[in-house]
Amino acid sequence: MSLSRSPSPNKGGGWASPGLTTNFDNLSGKSTPRKGYGDIQMNGAIGGSDVSWTTAKARSDRVNGYPSFETKHDGFFTRHARQISRGLPSFVKGAEKEKLGRGRWYPNKSSRTGRILGFLGRSIWRLRLRLVMVLSFILAIIVFYVTPMHRAYRRASLLGGGSKFVIILAANQGGGVMEWKGPREWAIERDSVKNKKKYAKKWGYNLEIVDMSTKKRYAHEWRESWEKVDTIRNCMRKYPHAQWFWWLDLNTFVMEPSYSLQKQVFDNLAGNTYRDINIYNPLHITHPINNTQLDTTSLSAVGDGKPSSIDLIIPQDCAGFNLGSFFIRRSTWTDRLLDIWWDPVGYEQKHMEWEHKEQDALEHLYINQPWIRSHTAFIPQRKINSFPMGACGENGEDKRIHYKEADRDFVVNMAGCEWGRDCWGEMYNFRELSNKLNRTPWEKFKDGISDRIKAMKAKPEKKEGKS
Repeated sequence: MSLSRSPSPNKGGGWASPGLTTNFDNLSGKSTPRKGYGDIQMNGAIGGSDVSWTTAKARSDRVNGYPSFETKHDGFFTRHARQISRGLPSFVKGAEKEKLGRGRWYPNKSSRTGRILGFLGRSIWRLRLRLVMVLSFILAIIVFYVTPMHRAYRRASLLGGGSKFVIILAANQGGGVMEWKGPREWAIERDSVKNKKKYAKKWGYNLEIVDMSTKKRYAHEWRESWEKVDTIRNCMRKYPHAQWFWWLDLNTFVMEPSYSLQKQVFDNLAGNTYRDINIYNPLHITHPINNTQLDTTSLSAVGDGKPSSIDLIIPQDCAGFNLGSFFIRRSTWTDRLLDIWWDPVGYEQKHMEWEHKEQDALEHLYINQPWIRSHTAFIPQRKINSFPMGACGENGEDKRIHYKEADRDFVVNMAGCEWGRDCWGEMYNFRELSNKLNRTPWEKFKDGISDRIKAMKAKPEKKEGKS
């Protein structure tokens, strides 16, 4: 007997495992083929349909898990794979990724455009940190200096602090107070108002333009020049959150708009002001007052010496106090001072004797009221109120008073120009000088080219004149 395969344990042939028994075990044709695994139904009964081994395995897969997936390689991407791959970027082959970098893209080097783009890409990648820093710097300049963002920053009380300052400008926009205004007077007012508006807008300050002619026309009581006292008090009511108020006469001009009040004065108030009037005392006022009944603060030449106690900052010219440009702070002391300064009794008794009106009134209060000295500070005149040579010029140039172009003084005040001087001429000259000193680099470049062209044209004219 042939032992080519193990005999079947079942009587009559066949295998114990139904799946191993085929319908063609008996090839002699003498007997009917046995029923296979395909004839067994799921409930154990014998069925009549033939089921192959592959079908049974598929049924088992559906019961025990997900059916396997196999592509037939006849989709869109298979048919067009070569055409699509040509348009995609190529990667360097045959080199270690650690050395050339993982996933770096290299454009097609066959074209000039590809080589240029590749060079630019590699350069930008190497300089990426520097480029980010440069772009961030440019963006910051655009946001804070080109857009209105920088004005909002400068005005915010917690940032720039511009809202704490109010500029008060006395103008006569409705016409002259004492006389009718001509073209020159209108031009002076136009330039002065424009100058203050530009400066206040740059640094976020409040600007209050007071029309003095309207007040004279409708007020029940008019005190020439004393009106600035009442105007300051009205501005304090209008701007309840402001701290410092800067009075400016109409004949003043801000020469250096790049100087902020904080940097020019208030960031170092103790260093920019002095409390002892004996440092510069054109009125020869005795200071401090010799009175043993006063407290130690009133007897001191510098008061309590604290910058926080300064409520009034005024400059002095060759004749004494000058109120064409001065600062006053909101405080209880200031309310008391304004009430006494505005007292109608003092006005009625002394306004004919005091030539400079409110200035002489303040000098009188400073001399006779010790409580005023302890809260008053003086500032060098050229800090906020430089004079042209025409004012206080009887004794020649005074370095403490007169404007110096080389030092780039902050503000110039054409004080007394209406008495024998040309107010419009002085205003025009200082305006043009300010524009020249504060030119941008581009404006300087254009002016330089223009000056060279004029010089070249002037040479032939001189030669013709000599001939």
